[in-house]
Amino acid sequence: MVVATGFFDGVHVGHRLVIQQLTEAAAVRGDESMVITFWPHPRNVLQKEARSLRLLTTLAEKKQMLHDLGVDHVEVLQFTKDFSTWTTEYYLRHLMEKYGAKAILLGYDNRIGGDAKGTDEVARTAESLGLEVIRTEMVPSEKGYAVSSTKIRERLEAGDVKGAAEMLGYDYGLHGVVVSGNRIGRTIGFPTANMQLYEPLKLVPGNGVYFVRVETLGRHLYGMCNIGYRPTVGAGNGRTIETNIFGFDEDIYGLDLHLTFIGKIRDEVRFDSLDDLKVQLEKDRDACLNLLCHPEQE
Repeated sequence: MVVATGFFDGVHVGHRLVIQQLTEAAAVRGDESMVITFWPHPRNVLQKEARSLRLLTTLAEKKQMLHDLGVDHVEVLQFTKDFSTWTTEYYLRHLMEKYGAKAILLGYDNRIGGDAKGTDEVARTAESLGLEVIRTEMVPSEKGYAVSSTKIRERLEAGDVKGAAEMLGYDYGLHGVVVSGNRIGRTIGFPTANMQLYEPLKLVPGNGVYFVRVETLGRHLYGMCNIGYRPTVGAGNGRTIETNIFGFDEDIYGLDLHLTFIGKIRDEVRFDSLDDLKVQLEKDRDACLNLLCHPEQE
């Protein structure tokens, strides 16, 4: 095996460079490629203040993306406190003995092992064990900084879904099931599908109204999604993900829904009345349709 190891949250453009080099290196050597990743996220295990860390990809999404990029094998190791104490050398030996690793790809900031060695030290340890080391470089964004899962989370939390997409290499999405809501949207001509995520730790973009692609019932549609606390209909509401699907008014309670974020329309605000909200929703829909007809204006 030629292996790469890490959490790979988001499988972003930096990860994709690693995966491309991984599959190419395996092909040249006549070997198979393997990604060894972890679940749950190390910070959710080791840092109390980070146990609610939200993730860019569910485990299933991550595995599918890696396979789609041509990786032959994806192995998932359970990350525990005991596992976190493994040294760099012990972990690398494990890869060699259990998985037949003979070469390892290291990104520019790979830290492997409980002794927290940096990439250069990891490379030296690997070579001392007889592992071939293949190095990759950082992937800068258009603004010059290194792409990272942390920076992508920051963009999404700020509602900058376009900026996040540039670093991910694809548009960010949410996947869940349609659950019953308060049906207020229907009374003003904007029925919504209220989504409950399949993965509670999946990161939800910052509050606001977004233009989205929608997949449900095997159909590909468009709509506008409101994320937030619905301040116009009262105080103390829980945070919801509600989508008005354009040209669609079928009963999909209990069914699958997938949203892909194209652009943000506005922040969430409180209106004085439902009539005022309706007027704004009409403007929001027009803004979405304008982006659909003129995507260069995104």
